[in-house]
Amino acid sequence: MAYQVIARKYRPQRFSDVVGQEHVTLTLTNAIAQNRIAHAYLFVGPRGTGKTTIARIFAKCLNCTDGPKVDFDDSDPRTIEITEGRSLDVLEIDGASNRGIEEIRELRETVKYAPAASKFKIYIIDEVHMLTKEAFNALLKTLEEPPEHVKFMFATTEPEKVLPTILSRCQRFDLRRIAAALIVKHLAYIAKLEKVRIDDDALYAIARGADGGMRDAESTLDQLISFCGEKIEEPDVLSMFGLTAQGEILKLAQAILIGDAEAALTKLNDLARHGKDLARLLSDLLNHFRNLLIYQVSRGNLKLLDVSEVEAASLAEQSTGISTDALTRIMEVLTDCEGRLRDAASKKILIEVALLKAMETRSAVSLDVVLKQLQNLRSENSTSISSATIAVPQSRMNSPTNAAATTAVAHSVAKNPPAYVVSYEALATTTTSVELEEMPENSAGLSQLWSKVVEAVGRVSPFTRSYLLEAHPVSFAKNIFTIGFDPEFEDHIGLVDNARNHTLLQTKLHELGHAKVQIKFIKAERPVGCSLPPATPAAEPFPPSTTPVKIVSEPSNATASRATTEKKSSTQLDKDQFKNDPLIQKALEIFKGQIVDVRA
Repeated sequence: MAYQVIARKYRPQRFSDVVGQEHVTLTLTNAIAQNRIAHAYLFVGPRGTGKTTIARIFAKCLNCTDGPKVDFDDSDPRTIEITEGRSLDVLEIDGASNRGIEEIRELRETVKYAPAASKFKIYIIDEVHMLTKEAFNALLKTLEEPPEHVKFMFATTEPEKVLPTILSRCQRFDLRRIAAALIVKHLAYIAKLEKVRIDDDALYAIARGADGGMRDAESTLDQLISFCGEKIEEPDVLSMFGLTAQGEILKLAQAILIGDAEAALTKLNDLARHGKDLARLLSDLLNHFRNLLIYQVSRGNLKLLDVSEVEAASLAEQSTGISTDALTRIMEVLTDCEGRLRDAASKKILIEVALLKAMETRSAVSLDVVLKQLQNLRSENSTSISSATIAVPQSRMNSPTNAAATTAVAHSVAKNPPAYVVSYEALATTTTSVELEEMPENSAGLSQLWSKVVEAVGRVSPFTRSYLLEAHPVSFAKNIFTIGFDPEFEDHIGLVDNARNHTLLQTKLHELGHAKVQIKFIKAERPVGCSLPPATPAAEPFPPSTTPVKIVSEPSNATASRATTEKKSSTQLDKDQFKNDPLIQKALEIFKGQIVDVRA
C-alpha cells in the first residue's frame, strides 16, 4: 500500500474527531437533528484549522444512507465515496483554478440536474475568495434560490475578499486557531499510534511552530519522524525549524524586565549566531509579554492563557515585579519593531535597538502621571506660596530692626498663568505674627498698609503694581480686604481680579502680619484726600530682589499715571537664576529636558 502522510492518514472522518472547533460541529449537529439545513454555508478560518474537513464531514452526514444524520455508518458506500473523493454528487472545486465566469456558468447548468444516487447535490468550493467579481455575480441568483436538492459549502482564509452579496446569502462559521494544548494532546496520540517516542518539550515546540494549525503540526511531526526516527527531542525540533527554546524566551524576557541590557544583547547575539529565526523570536517574545499582561489583568487566571506549566510558573514570578502600564509600553515597542522588521536591512540591529528601547520605556512615566504630578505641584504652590525654607544668617537674626525672609513665589494654576516661571527671593523688614486690628475705611493705618502692599507687589510683578496704582483701599473688616477702582479705571478690575493676583496679595499681606485674608475688588470712587501710593518704591535696607526688575517711574497725578500703565514693563531674567528655581528643576527632572532659552 502506498505511503500516506500523517495529515491525510489521521484526518477527522466525523464531527467527534474534529479538534478545537466544537462551536462549529455542535451547531451543525443540532441543525441536522432539527432538520434546519440551510442551502449555503461559508467556513472561515486560518489554514489547517479544518474548514474543508468539516465541509466533507457535513456532506457525509447529508448524503449518507438514511440521512441526514450525524451517526452514519463508516462502512456506508456513500460515505466511503465521499471520503475517497469519487462521489458523483459531492463535487469539490478549487476556487483558485476555476475562478472565471465560464466555470461558474457551467456550474449553473449542472445544478439543474438531480443527484445521481444521493439525496443532495453538494458543491464544496475551496478558496472561494479567488473567484472573480464577474464569477461571483454570475453565482448570485443560483446561490440565493438554488433547487431543493443543491447545497453549497464554501471555504476561505480571506472572507474580506468575498463580495458582501455572497456573504449575506450564506450561514457563516468562523473557525479559530487550535490551542497549543490540544495540538500537543493530538500529536501525542498520533505518535503513540506511529510508535514514536517524543518528549513533551518537543511536542510543545511543534505546537508553537504550528501557530494554531493542526495540519501544519501534523506535517511537522511527519517530517521529524523522517529526520530523527523513533525518538524525537526538543533540540531536534528547534534546529530543524529555527525556533527558540521556551526557556531562552523566558530568560530574554527576564533580562528586559530587570533592565539588564548586557544579558539581553548577549542572549540575542547567541540566538542569532545559532541560526534562530529572529522574526519568530520577536513574535514569541511579544506573545510572552502579552501572556504576562493577561495574567496580571486576570489576576492569575490561567484559563485565559494557552501556556505550558513552565511558562505558567514564570508568569507568576515575573508578574510581581512590573506594572501593567510598563508591560503595555514594552509591547508597543516590540509591536512597532515587528511591523518594521520585514523592510529592515539588518533585522538583528533593529531588534537590538527595540530591546534597549523596551528596557528604557519599562521605567518611563506616562504623560497622564506627569500632568498629574505637575498639577499637584501647582496646587501646592498656589495654596502655600511661602512654603520655602528660610535660611537667615545669625547676624541678621540678632538685629532688632532687620530680618531676612526668603520666599518662593511660584506661578498659580489660575486661568491666566504667567508667561514664565521664576523664583524671586525678597529681603523684607521684620514683621510680627500677631494679627493687627481691623482698620476702618480711609483710616491712616489702612492707607499706610495699602502703600506697603503695593510696594511689596511691585517687587514681584511690576505689571500688576502698575494697575494697583490706580486703586485705593476701601475697607479691611472680617478678614476681607476690599480694594476699589475709581469709575474712570473700572476696566482695570477685570485685569487684576484673578486667582494669581489674589494669591500674590494674600502672600504680601501675610508677610505684613495679616494671615488668611480674602481679597475683593469693587468699583468705588476715590475718597477726597486719599492719596495714591508712591510711584517708586521706597529704599530698602537690603536689595529687594536677586532678580533685577526694571520699573518705569510714574508721575503722582492720575492722568500721567494712567498713560504710564499702558507702557510695557520689561523684566530681565537671569538664566542661571531661572534654571535653579525648584519648580523648573522638578519639571526638568520629570520631562528629562533642558533649558535652551529664557524669555520674559
